[in-house]
Amino acid sequence: MKEWIANINQKIDELSKTTRMKYFRITSSVIWNLLLIFILFIVMGFVFVGSIGAGYFASLVKDEPLRSKAEMRSAIFDYDETSTLYFASNKYLGKMRTDLERQETSLDKVSPNVTHAVLATEDEYFYQHNGIVPKAVVRGLLQDVSNSNTQTGGSTLTQQLIKNQILTNEVSYERKAKELLLAMRLEHFMTKDEILEAYLNVIPYGRNASGRNIAGVETAAEGIFNKSAKNLNLAQAAYIAGIPQSPFAYTPFTQGGKLKDAKSLQLGINRMKTVLYRMHETGYITDQQYKKALKYNIKKDFRKPEVRPEEKYPYVTYEIENRAKDIMAKILAKKDGIDVDRLDQEDKLKEKYVILADRELRSKGYKIYSTIDKKMYDTMQKVKDNFPYYGTTFTKQVTDSETGKVSNVPDPVQVGSIVIENKTGRILSFVGGRDHKLEELNHATQAKRSNGSTMKPLLVYAPAIQYGVIGAGSPVADVKFSINGWSPSNYTETDERGLISAREALKDSQNLPAIRLYAQIMNYRPAGLLKKNGFTSLDADDYTNYATAIGALKYGVTIEENTNAYATFANGGKFVDAYMISKIVDNNGKTIYKHKEKTKTVYSKQTAYITTDMLRDVLKQGTGATANSNLKFRADFAAKTGTSQEYKDVWLVGYNPDISLGVWMGYDQPKTLYQANGVYGEPSTRINLLWARLMNAVYDTNPTLATANGKTFKQPSGVVSQTFCGITGNAYTDACSGNSRTDLFNANVMLPGAETAFSGGVLSNAFKQKILSPFGGDYSKLFGAKEKEEKEKKKKEKEKKKETENNSETNTNNTNNNKTDNKNNKNSPNNTKKPVNSNDPNSSNQNDGNSNDKSKDKSNEKDNSNDSNNQNDSGNTGTGDSNNHQEPSKDDEKTQ
Repeated sequence: MKEWIANINQKIDELSKTTRMKYFRITSSVIWNLLLIFILFIVMGFVFVGSIGAGYFASLVKDEPLRSKAEMRSAIFDYDETSTLYFASNKYLGKMRTDLERQETSLDKVSPNVTHAVLATEDEYFYQHNGIVPKAVVRGLLQDVSNSNTQTGGSTLTQQLIKNQILTNEVSYERKAKELLLAMRLEHFMTKDEILEAYLNVIPYGRNASGRNIAGVETAAEGIFNKSAKNLNLAQAAYIAGIPQSPFAYTPFTQGGKLKDAKSLQLGINRMKTVLYRMHETGYITDQQYKKALKYNIKKDFRKPEVRPEEKYPYVTYEIENRAKDIMAKILAKKDGIDVDRLDQEDKLKEKYVILADRELRSKGYKIYSTIDKKMYDTMQKVKDNFPYYGTTFTKQVTDSETGKVSNVPDPVQVGSIVIENKTGRILSFVGGRDHKLEELNHATQAKRSNGSTMKPLLVYAPAIQYGVIGAGSPVADVKFSINGWSPSNYTETDERGLISAREALKDSQNLPAIRLYAQIMNYRPAGLLKKNGFTSLDADDYTNYATAIGALKYGVTIEENTNAYATFANGGKFVDAYMISKIVDNNGKTIYKHKEKTKTVYSKQTAYITTDMLRDVLKQGTGATANSNLKFRADFAAKTGTSQEYKDVWLVGYNPDISLGVWMGYDQPKTLYQANGVYGEPSTRINLLWARLMNAVYDTNPTLATANGKTFKQPSGVVSQTFCGITGNAYTDACSGNSRTDLFNANVMLPGAETAFSGGVLSNAFKQKILSPFGGDYSKLFGAKEKEEKEKKKKEKEKKKETENNSETNTNNTNNNKTDNKNNKNSPNNTKKPVNSNDPNSSNQNDGNSNDKSKDKSNEKDNSNDSNNQNDSGNTGTGDSNNHQEPSKDDEKTQ
């Protein structure tokens, strides 16, 4: 063996000494050295390019701050979530108006079909990579540098999440570099499941069936298929997972909320098939599942176009949003250590926090619960839409704020109404207007108008009772006067009833006694009671203007405020502030706001009851009798009508022990309603009919509330019934013989006192001055009108007696006498109201008194207060009410 090895070595030595091998050895050595040099250059090139790339990358991300774990997690989970609105009893109303709808969900509430579809399509190696896939990044970079037509994309789910939540959609190398850096960093701070869950809540999915932009898989599932994300089948999941690549191309709905045409729908369906192919290719679904899903008719599952809440319930939606913003503004201000009362005093500060509140509510997923009874609201809208007696619809010119184009639009009689639960202040329902498209103003809560004679109980009669100035039946002077050029009158200008009871004056809504009585109590500043009753727009002049007694407020009052004030009577004198938002809950289920009752004592229980008892007569036999006769049920109601100057506004506010209903009608550009009465009826008749129909709507939806479950107003202790002199209001004596009256008094503050008005059997000058104070007037008219009426009555009685005696003379005379009887029976005592006052004790002609009867169509009110120097130029003057109780003929109905 040794010899064999030695022979081999010898032969190798001999071969290496040959010339040919010498040249081979030199060549191989050169090639090897060149190869080493080439490799060195390549390595140096890579190092050089890498260094340049690293330097460029560093320059791109140099301004990106080093974010902490807490900062990055907070930024990722800080996604907008749409707030939700609810009717009463947790009935869903809709989403709050926003540019992007989103509803948060968790990964365990998402179907595996969805997560598999997303991973197969968007990030196959999601659970393997550390935030980025290098080969995908290089591929994308080469495609970009070479300007390739094929762009495969290289963003992982982590990168997409970074782009959407921390960076922007800007197309630049700087943004991409930051995205890569932050994606790798985020993987250290969040688990894979947390990243996937956040992605599914953040990514945009086009539009829903209302045409709104949507984001998040739960919102997409509900908005496109009307089901939760956890219940999506394979085809539905694939369809949704394919949308993010091009949201508005693949979404099935247009911006208007309509389903796209077949050609446009096919784009999304083709994308769904691509997703299914990827799921099959990556092993998430079997061959059988794949083939079955490809044949699935996805079109049948698309949600039917849905009307947005602000389109179906515009007045409710906007009102809830506005009230929620006011509440949230105070919550945010309080968090900032600001006294919330400053928001009501400083306009700029309030504006700031209302803007912040708006952003907060539209982006943080709150649940806002209202008091509005959906069934009652819907029923009242039907009544409003079908009511045929509003009045004439005019046209008005409006100018488009953007184009400047002038166009003619309808100008109908508008309406506003509200239902308030007395004890709690809950606003149960309302009517905001005829058509939100014509006028967005909510006439129930925002429009401020003169409240006409509905002011009288609030400002005149209840305060006068409260101050011990009158009882329900106390005498008041219905006699004309003039002061500083102002000469007010009742509805019928010639109507002066003389001495009448406060009850009658309120029942028939006489202006003159209301103004006189208000002047007598003005030193008590009764307008302060209006403020306690929730009137928010009182002016200093409203405290001193005599015409305020008949509704002449400088800025007016809303229907909500006026009705809320009447609920005070129903509550025994306690004002309970009306509200519409019951609570607000954040997206974690924490109640951040819950309504608390705010009450104030405005009137005593005795005052509230006596006023209510007087207002019962308005419905029984006064200016609200038509409303009462058109109710389909019976309950213990009290009410008051009102009409402003020239019939520009008509009102009726009524209440039972449980609820109050206020109704108003008028034009937005104030003009008289007193036209086309032959078609629509008197304005006061129209408001009577509408109030009755709306109250009947309440009865149809909640008879217990409408009837107050049979409850009646209970007379409190301290309210007594007392007989007194109807002329003087003092204790009854023989001097007042034939003029006694019995009515209610608050024994705690007033009872008929000793009779001092008579002197020697006649009324004293002091009484004359007092009863006509402070304006004075023609004293003879306190009794003159009645005296004349009594004379006429006695004359006709004598004629009737004479005719009866001659009745049997001849057949002809008998016929004539029968005619005369029929004629005179109209004025017989049996058809005449019992006089409230008898003859004037100072008169030499002592009679039994004059009839106080008046045909119903004359018991209306008319305002003349604008002529007063005491009036505010900008104020609307109030008047009384007409009382034409005939419902317009059905043949005369006019479509509105």
